Amino acid sequence: MQKMGMAVTAAALMIGAAPAHAQNADGGTHVRAAVTVGTLGIGPELGVRFNDHLGVRAAAGFLSGSATVESDDEEYDGKFRLKSFGGMLDVYPFGGAFRLSAGARVNRNRVDVGLTPNGEVTIGDEDYTASEVGRISGRATPNKFSPALTLGWAGKNRRGFYFGTEFGVLFQGAFKLEQFRATGTLRDDPNFQAALERERVSLQRDVDKVKVWPIAQIALGWRF
Repeated sequence: MQKMGMAVTAAALMIGAAPAHAQNADGGTHVRAAVTVGTLGIGPELGVRFNDHLGVRAAAGFLSGSATVESDDEEYDGKFRLKSFGGMLDVYPFGGAFRLSAGARVNRNRVDVGLTPNGEVTIGDEDYTASEVGRISGRATPNKFSPALTLGWAGKNRRGFYFGTEFGVLFQGAFKLEQFRATGTLRDDPNFQAALERERVSLQRDVDKVKVWPIAQIALGWRF
């Protein structure tokens, strides 16, 4: 939590440090407001480019949707929610549109998974009926503080319409599957609970394979 607060505070202070009367000449200081869309979701972005070589940004992303997760031949329905915000330091090594960026995000992404069998189902290598299992549900979340590295194209340092792209990775770690429970008639049975835990571990092994989140964003906005 302390690292999280430091990252967000630093980004806010750097943006707040922009001159009240930004220089409008090319190569000067420009404030930018944009909307970004991509794998981090949809959300606002506010940035300051202090000169041809240095800038900072703060952004947030939100998106919800559904998908499926397969484990041991069982297909779980999933609902994902993207929700994150943070700051980036931008370096323009050639003084033009190309940039290298580093920063971090407060990561509230999550995936809710569920399984409602219609007949016999295998849970933790044991066979059970639909009524014995009921509905299995769980929630998977990544690390709350996630560093990020990206590269991108941000247009020239001048006032006017802005179009940008960004590609990189968010180091969020593997999603941790928790709150894994069932609602059927055997929900309190010790043997079934042991099988349910084996099922959770098997599903966790599948999600452990992904430890970074891809970043691919585009931004549309205006430089002032």
